[in-house]
Amino acid sequence: MSKTLTGKVALVTGGSRGIGAAIAKALADDGAGVAISYAASAGKADAVVKELNAKGVRAEAFKADQASSKEVEALVKTVAERFGRLDILVNNAGVFMTGQVHDRANNLAELDRQFAVNVGGVAAAVRAAAPLMREGGRIISIGSVVGETSPFPGIADYSATKGAVAAYTRGWARDLGPMGITVNNVQPGPIDTDMNPADGDSAPHATASTALGRYGKPEEVAAAVAFLASPNAGYITGATLNVDGGLTA
Repeated sequence: MSKTLTGKVALVTGGSRGIGAAIAKALADDGAGVAISYAASAGKADAVVKELNAKGVRAEAFKADQASSKEVEALVKTVAERFGRLDILVNNAGVFMTGQVHDRANNLAELDRQFAVNVGGVAAAVRAAAPLMREGGRIISIGSVVGETSPFPGIADYSATKGAVAAYTRGWARDLGPMGITVNNVQPGPIDTDMNPADGDSAPHATASTALGRYGKPEEVAAAVAFLASPNAGYITGATLNVDGGLTA
């Protein structure tokens, strides 16, 4: 099987579990060296690195708080220095908090952190990575279908963060197009992870909302990311791809 990313280096933020880990593995399968970041799960990050190394690629894990622009900038710089280059940035790290706008019991600090991680962390990573990338660079953010729909009360803040990622994607595609760097947004629907298990309380409603009648797998999101990272996606930029089983159909 052709390894289309041989010689490339990818950074996957939040790559220690779930969708991020699946993306890291998919990129490694295509031959890329992979760096992952994590906030607290050092053990899980080390386990992912071992899996990636077993695929015959170089891999390392780095601790970084995505809410801190300084830590994110340092992360990107360190990865480029340690690996010698940076070709692919996958903005996967994110947090999910709910709270209705009129509820005075909301933890506003948590909601503020959600914006800091989901929007500020993505922006900081792109600003740091873009000057380091060569022509053919790839920037892919993991948004959410709730960036364009709010299916239940209390999700407005999270929806706004993912809507911002989609808007940034379109703008950044214009900014970086002359440099030969593509920027795209992948929006998962209900995906079976430890944060949103297919047997969770909300699973019956989420499953019924999809055209396929099931939860997706992290590997199905990873396959979309791997395609957008590949040379075959060189004329796709500023796009949003929903991987949602037809939820938004």
